[in-house]
Amino acid sequence: MVEYLAQLARRYDAQALKRFAPAKRIALVACFVAEIRKTLLDHVVEMHDQYLTDMCRRARNAFEEQYRQFRRKAKEGLELVLSAMDILLEPAKADQNRLERLYQQIDELTLRDAVASCRQFKRLEERGYLDELCARYSPLRRYLPAFFGLPFQAETGSKPLLAAVDLVRRLDSDELGTLPVNAPSDFVPAAWRAALEREDGSLERNLWEIELALAVRDALRAGNLHLAHSRRHVSFWNLVYEESQWASQREEAYRALVLPNEADRVLDKLRQEYAEAIKQAQDGLPDNPFASVRDGRLYLKRSDALEIPERVKQLKRVIETSLPPVRIEALLQEIDRLCGFTRELRPLSGYQPRGANLYQTLLAALIAHGTNLGLAGMAHSVEGITVDMLQYVSQMFLTETTLKAANAILVDYHHRLALSSIYGAGIASSSDGQRFAIQASSLLSSFYPRYFGYYERAVTIYTHTSDQYSVFGTRVISCSPREALYVLDGLLENDTILRPREHYTDTHGFTEQLFGLCFLLGYSFMPRLRDLADQQLYKVDRTLPLDTLGTLVHTGIDLDLIPEQWDQLVRVTASLRNRVVPAHVVLQRLSSASPSDRIAKALSALGRIVKTIFILRYIHEENIRRRVQLQLNRGEARHELARWLFFANRGEFRTGDYEEIMNKASCLSLLSNAVLVWNTIAIGNIVGQLRAAGEQIDDADLSKTSPLAHRHVIPNGTYFLGSRQSVTARTNPGSELG
Repeated sequence: MVEYLAQLARRYDAQALKRFAPAKRIALVACFVAEIRKTLLDHVVEMHDQYLTDMCRRARNAFEEQYRQFRRKAKEGLELVLSAMDILLEPAKADQNRLERLYQQIDELTLRDAVASCRQFKRLEERGYLDELCARYSPLRRYLPAFFGLPFQAETGSKPLLAAVDLVRRLDSDELGTLPVNAPSDFVPAAWRAALEREDGSLERNLWEIELALAVRDALRAGNLHLAHSRRHVSFWNLVYEESQWASQREEAYRALVLPNEADRVLDKLRQEYAEAIKQAQDGLPDNPFASVRDGRLYLKRSDALEIPERVKQLKRVIETSLPPVRIEALLQEIDRLCGFTRELRPLSGYQPRGANLYQTLLAALIAHGTNLGLAGMAHSVEGITVDMLQYVSQMFLTETTLKAANAILVDYHHRLALSSIYGAGIASSSDGQRFAIQASSLLSSFYPRYFGYYERAVTIYTHTSDQYSVFGTRVISCSPREALYVLDGLLENDTILRPREHYTDTHGFTEQLFGLCFLLGYSFMPRLRDLADQQLYKVDRTLPLDTLGTLVHTGIDLDLIPEQWDQLVRVTASLRNRVVPAHVVLQRLSSASPSDRIAKALSALGRIVKTIFILRYIHEENIRRRVQLQLNRGEARHELARWLFFANRGEFRTGDYEEIMNKASCLSLLSNAVLVWNTIAIGNIVGQLRAAGEQIDDADLSKTSPLAHRHVIPNGTYFLGSRQSVTARTNPGSELG
């Protein structure tokens, strides 16, 4: 209720709030302040994380550049010093001492410069990176005292870190004049400790404080430090079911997850699957067209890319050339008449829609966001609609919740179309990120040199695509973290009729812990691993004899951890399944956990078992490789459609606000699914006509074509041209077309 009232308050401006009775106005503002405090704390932690990460990157780059420039000079100086030593070590003649002979061959000033270069290079190697970090200390201090002033709390074992933070507070308040020699320094890496201590025995505060800032960053990532009033950075066991909740939910959770109370039964089943996978992989290796083992290493014989038969290519050309051109606004109106997705685009409670032509304005706002045209651009591209009208509709109707609900109607409607079952049954899915440049400053933005060079920032739109090509999950994330952190969010927050049981990703979308959580949640996780030949395989059953694969499967797993932590693993899994906590928050904590965190180690052990079984099957079974590649190709097809629709402003985000970016991404997914529904109906009609004319079209060939053809869709130009109909305001815009 607090979250709902806070969301409601965000939609009002100050003048609108003044019109409410004092009790309601105060309640709305109080809920807003309570929620925004959590958001701001999370943003502050994220800002600190990104600032330090960027500072370390810049320091590392500066050090490496300096190292490259100075290396040649230092090499010449070293050669000169070595030559001087050779001269000095030669036997001296009776009439000449060694030093005199040295200065006859090498000028003294030149030699001193060479020695200075060698000393400078030695310091550069020993602490050049640290010097670059310390050179950036002053900008860091602009916010660091306020950051260390946050009310941190520590888990057991992190008390010294909290004591160090308290020491900084005392220094900043002038309670202490200098950094004490016995200041906590366990968090300082061993390689830095020599540089930390000065010749007089005192500690270098700049370096100590920089390392403390890095240690706090890492502790917040791992959950060793937390902020009780934040949303994401509370104590780990406050994120998931607390003890009393878990006691009441335990029995139902095990039943819902279809998991036994004893881990031994699960391990027995996994051992059996492992034994079968090992046997099949070894027996099939001599005739395996995909992989072989030579000199104790795995070699892949050919790519796992799919071949497209010529008849499928021809069928695809026939379908795409038969699709009639359609403007995006006409497409939306036609699809809305069929399924009424706009009925979910209703304002929050308390708002009464106002103004004429509301329905057309609503569609125009969807197109403005989903094509990146923007509200001002749309106002100039349609008659009778102003920027104020579009702003009003965007603020009141287009929220993350309403767009998700409208998108679910499109996905569900598409699932029920006869042709959709040819592409898939809705029980498989994939997720992948698509990068978009961003011009404005944002906590989400980060450098992505692979596509945008070293000077342009980008964000990732991470989408979940079903085997029927529909997008059922959309999230805007930074390019920096692994996409694997966000794989489960789309699956667990799915509100559509689809029920994926198999999920596919590329290499960036997998971790061993994710394998473990997917297993516990009942998902078959099947990533395509680019570095498959270098993946570590683990020995699950030490009694099982290994022949050909013995050199690949040699590292053991601490299986005792899994029974020890079984109930806690199920507790975390149930919390994810019931949406008590976002999955990416839990995965971030567990992936950053300290080596002593036993639940993180237990989840990794379970994930290693599942990963090993999957890789063995992937190597042996061509059908698995084909399914993985086929579904990932569907995700790529959706990326092409998204690029086509998101055409304006060169496909770059011009805003840094998360809500605006997320709004555009959600509208883009809605437009994509509307195009999918329209295409699926049109392709069904085209295929029906071809078959009626005597053409033989096999469903297997048709399933290999994509219903995401897009060149016939016109996303730009003047919108609603020639439309004279004015739709009056209503709470449910979709009902009129239904």
